[in-house]
Amino acid sequence: MSFNQDFDQHGAWRKQFALRLKSLSEWLSDQDLMDQGVRERLDQLHARVKNDKIMVAFVAEFSRGKSELINAVFFAGYGRRIMPASAGRTTMCPTELGYDPEVPACLRLLPIETRLQPQSLMDWRQVPDKWERFDLDVNNAEQLSHVIQKVAEVRRVSLDEARSLGFWNDELPDENPLVGADGLVEIPKWRHALINLAHPLLKQGLVILDTPGLNAIGAEPELTVSLLPQAHAVIFILAADTGVTKSDLGIWRQHLAVADDARVSRLVVLNKIDTLWDSLNSPEQVQLQITAQRTESAQTLGLTPEQVIAVSAQKGLLGKVQRDGALLQASNLPALERALSDDLLAHRREILRASVATGIQALRTETARTVHARSRDLEEQIQELEGLRGKNAGVIKQMRLRIEQEQADFDASGAKIQAVRSVHLRLLKDLFSLLGTTHLKSEVSVLSKALKQPGIKFGVRRAYDDTFTRLRAALVSADRMTADIQTMLENSFKNLNAEYGFSLQAPTPPQLTSYARDLTLIEKSHLQYLGLGNALRLAQPEFAERLARALMSRLRTVYEAAVNEVELWNKSAAAQLDAQLRERRRNFTRRIDAVSRIQQAAGGLDDRIRELQSQQQQLQAVDAKLVELTESLAGAPEAERDAAFA
Repeated sequence: MSFNQDFDQHGAWRKQFALRLKSLSEWLSDQDLMDQGVRERLDQLHARVKNDKIMVAFVAEFSRGKSELINAVFFAGYGRRIMPASAGRTTMCPTELGYDPEVPACLRLLPIETRLQPQSLMDWRQVPDKWERFDLDVNNAEQLSHVIQKVAEVRRVSLDEARSLGFWNDELPDENPLVGADGLVEIPKWRHALINLAHPLLKQGLVILDTPGLNAIGAEPELTVSLLPQAHAVIFILAADTGVTKSDLGIWRQHLAVADDARVSRLVVLNKIDTLWDSLNSPEQVQLQITAQRTESAQTLGLTPEQVIAVSAQKGLLGKVQRDGALLQASNLPALERALSDDLLAHRREILRASVATGIQALRTETARTVHARSRDLEEQIQELEGLRGKNAGVIKQMRLRIEQEQADFDASGAKIQAVRSVHLRLLKDLFSLLGTTHLKSEVSVLSKALKQPGIKFGVRRAYDDTFTRLRAALVSADRMTADIQTMLENSFKNLNAEYGFSLQAPTPPQLTSYARDLTLIEKSHLQYLGLGNALRLAQPEFAERLARALMSRLRTVYEAAVNEVELWNKSAAAQLDAQLRERRRNFTRRIDAVSRIQQAAGGLDDRIRELQSQQQQLQAVDAKLVELTESLAGAPEAERDAAFA
């Protein structure tokens, strides 16, 4: 099964999950089980699956056939090239291909001049009117290809302008563009490109990142320290006839080399194997050359030979377009697609499955608690009414008075419950302050100043180490505060349970120290970027400014995720308390109503007991249905995929 077919199955599961989640939501509403905590978890599950993205980044030095490979793997269905893939330099700016249903099919281009302004790329994404937009006709492959050619546009500028924009460095002459006879140099016209396209794979959550060569990568630190580290897979393209060149190795070591546990996300493609097809050599001799290049490239890059796949993107595209199965197999493109499917999709599916299963279990626990509270109240009512058999009107009247007194005492207990809320909110305020943007900026300020100092930054590594040590320590403090809040909730809920017969249970607290791993990845990506190859770039104030903004943008994303998790925990605890307060008040109303009906009719006691027993049976059916619906959701990823492959 190809990557495209496997991704189709992944998309089909996502759609089926959304439908089942909608059915569960409607059913919970019908059963009056939709409290705020449950709604939050449903919304979180829906967003997690709907917005789950799989980013595949394609990285290569110029003229390695990167754009052609993207055409062959993803866009052969158009019957022609969509991404510009002519000879020479094509993709001049980082280009993201994805799908947003809220935006029409279009190409959006961010002018290169925005590098002179303080906003980060993430900030510019929130300012759509600063991007130049060109509409795309998804039903017209020629128009589509013509418009997308704009990502290859360039400008000719003076050395001073090139220097201010980060494309000329007097200390790095080998990386500077050629100076023309007119004294001008060629630079990209655009800083970043976003292509919004209703392609089947993009609609299902695939994001393709097409990057330019070494000089452009190095000049845009946010690409290297933010976008590439967050890609779920990186495809690094080499030329089969040259293997790993010096410039290829520079890109790999400075931007792509990762720790052993993350190397599974790296695939290397030896492209253009058709250049080795030679009528003077036998197929066996050609295959030996290819195998030797794979082995040597793997050793140079520190990978296994299985992670180096030799293909011909051009012949693979041609084989797909002409429906030439023999040519397609000779191109070895299906082997790359299988590797993408088996490694990338399978790994991503497992992460999503585990995340969904955890959310579904929490949802079931919260909802089942309300069902069981209702069941317990019904059982108490039945026992209460059973005790009235054979009793006279005076006893029944006394029972009503006792229930009304219990209700009055319960209503008067609001101060105790409000005290629990107040303590909880006060502690949360301190926690949110520790995870807030103001505190984050304060912690990063010393590092930002170190980065922005003029000249070679000899102490910047120490500044990174100190900053991230403080950030990790703050996360430990936040996690400790979370544990203190959890202890307070558990004790408060225990007291309320004992005093009012509740069944409150503090929800599982967020594990904030897990975000320390994200901090470590961010730190590693930045320290990797501080190698000797970028030391001279870092000496430029405007370049260091962009690096500092990129750091803050990525850290802010991590902290916002942590805050969101704390907010969900808070809402779950509050919603649980609200739900049981609401159920208890309803229970008082139902008990008083039952006694009133018994007082009014001689046969009312037996009728009411039978009615309550019927409600018990209905609740048992509700509980069984809840298990059925949630198990269906939690088990969907593997079961449906296996069924699809059967």
